[in-house]
Order: sequence, then C-alpha cells, then structure tokens
Amino acid sequence: MTALAGATGARSAATATPPALHVHDVTVRYGEAEVLQRVSFDLETGAFLAIVGPNGSGKSTLVKVALGLVRPTRGHAALFGKDAGAHPERIGYVPQLKTFDRTFPATSVELVVTGVRRRWPVRATRSERDLAHAALDDVGAGRLADRALSKLSGGELQRVYLARALVRRPAIVLLDEPATGVDFLAEHDLYDLLERYQGESGATIAMVTHDLAAARYHANRVLVINRRVHGYGLPEDVLCEPCLQEAFGHVGHTHAVAF
Repeated sequence: MTALAGATGARSAATATPPALHVHDVTVRYGEAEVLQRVSFDLETGAFLAIVGPNGSGKSTLVKVALGLVRPTRGHAALFGKDAGAHPERIGYVPQLKTFDRTFPATSVELVVTGVRRRWPVRATRSERDLAHAALDDVGAGRLADRALSKLSGGELQRVYLARALVRRPAIVLLDEPATGVDFLAEHDLYDLLERYQGESGATIAMVTHDLAAARYHANRVLVINRRVHGYGLPEDVLCEPCLQEAFGHVGHTHAVAF
C-alpha cells in the first residue's frame, strides 16, 4: 500500500459514520454468574432491532449496557461512536412496566417531565410542561395529562411511558418488553406510534420482546441471544428453527414463526 493510499484509507475510516449501537466483545458477570458472553454486533442508524431469547438470557442486561447503567466485565458498547451513557439526552427508554409501582402519587404529565429532567420534578416549569403536553399529544394521550398514574389502564400507561421516552426527540429508542401488560389493540397502537416516530425522525429503535411474530413483522434486524449471540441479521434469516432451538434449548418443539 502506498503512503497516499494509506492516508486516504485512514481518513475514510475516521470520517465513516459510526453505527447507532456498537457492541464489541461484551461480557457481563454478576459474581460467578456470566449473564452475557462475548456479545458483538453493530446496529446501523435507522434500523429497527428486535432482541429475542428465553427468560434469563441477558436481554435486559444488554439494554442496560447500552444505556450505560451496567459496565461490562470486558468489552465495550457505544452509541453513535460515543461510550454508552455519555449522552443520555440522545436516548429514549421504555422500561418493563411490571416493575412500576402504580400507587406512586403522580400524574401523567409529571412522569413525562422526568424524561426532560431525568428526575422527579418538585415543580415543573412552564416550558417543561409544554414539552410534556406536546409529547402526550403526539402519542394520542393528551387527555391523560392530569390523570393520576394509578388511574391509567395498561395501554394508557404504556402511551405515557412512550411520551416520556420521546419527549426529547431521541436519536435512539430502547424498549424492554414494551407490550408487557397491554392488550392486543394497545400493542398494535404502540408499534404504529414507534414506526411513525421512526419514519418522521429517522431514529433507531431496539426492543426486547418475547413475541417472535412481532419481531418478524416490525423489525428489520433481529438479535437472538442466550448469554451469547445465536443469530443476528434479517428476520427471515435469523428467525429460523435451528437458530431458535439453539438459543431456546427446546427439543422436539416447533416454534410458530409466521413469515
């Protein structure tokens, strides 16, 4: 290689657009338990990723690594070329709703304001409330703004959480089992809202799901994991019986994968 070619190649590498999510050789241990084992993949900007695997396979831990909440034992993760957790304002996050205390005395608009402040407000400013109301309107939940969280249905609460995740117009949205606790219609609305936001903003979406049909229908990339990567790529390539049997460990059981 000539010196000029080498310099050109170095400049090209330096100016190449980094992936939205870069996970390299990530291993996570909690004591003696190895939750993730040398997980590596790159997710391009604007993709819709479904992360699937059995219970206890490390899916939620992987999301926490991407959020910067869990530091890998080895390896690293980056969002848009920056260390995970370096720019939380670029991330929207929808946690598993089953961990939420529905008796917490707060309203929908106050929950959405936490997506602006990243803490519970003692008193929200006018500009924060305006942003929260606009986000609730965007997800079709404007009428819920002043309703107590304890009075919301599962589908309504999911809309409020989505408004909280989208209030700062994030470049990447991470969702951990977003359809947990909601009915079929609410789940359908959730995916419509996500796809509309992605179409308008060009955002990247990554969600943990147990629903293989939802992964096949809504995602254009699928990651199958059970501590380590068992498959990553297009849904039609990854959601196949050999790959799923390897990850889920079922013997003599056929997965219903609709194509």
